[in-house]
Amino acid sequence: MLTVTNLTSERDDRILFANLNFSLHAGDLLQIEGQNGSGKTTLLRILCGLSSHFSGKIYWQNQDVSQQLPNFLQALLYVGHHAGIKAALTAEENLRWMQRLHPLLNRCTITEALNQVGLYGYEDVPCYALSAGQQRRVSLARLYLSSHPLWILDEPFTAIDKKGVLEKEALIVKHVQQGGMCILTTHHDFDLPKQTIRRINLDQLAHTITSVDTTPSYLVSV
Repeated sequence: MLTVTNLTSERDDRILFANLNFSLHAGDLLQIEGQNGSGKTTLLRILCGLSSHFSGKIYWQNQDVSQQLPNFLQALLYVGHHAGIKAALTAEENLRWMQRLHPLLNRCTITEALNQVGLYGYEDVPCYALSAGQQRRVSLARLYLSSHPLWILDEPFTAIDKKGVLEKEALIVKHVQQGGMCILTTHHDFDLPKQTIRRINLDQLAHTITSVDTTPSYLVSV
């Protein structure tokens, strides 16, 4: 379980969000919404331990993340807005390097993961020779490899075609249906009549900052 209490962050003397509270349990899918500049990526970076510019508390399995950061980081898979790969390495080499950093990238073989993202035959091609969409697919191949319980994804559907979007959507749904957790930002509307998606809209949250309740709930379930 991931729990966030009274999370507040500001940038350039502007409060992005204040007193943000939510909990995430096994089987939960949480979508972070808001316009560009609303703080979506900032929130994800805070949750992943990549930013310390915040106040409030983050708990993993009911323990303060700051007291068990290595264990927490081992439990999560973060896919940022950028591909996050080394251009000089091949697709296979990038994923093998990532596996050494994250032992839980073990669900299937690298070849199987690359096949799933449509990169069959590109395993040995240096990533600088791949298109932006193909480089993004190398990064997203980690989703097929991952057995991490918590996925945090920043715009995972960027630079991939409609077929790829549907495949990744199905993979995310499968992950949570099998007891995983996922937090993501996306402008994509999930077509999931049987799947409850919890949402936080940072634009709506920003409108309440001038008179903040100390115990608000900004989660909306649909």
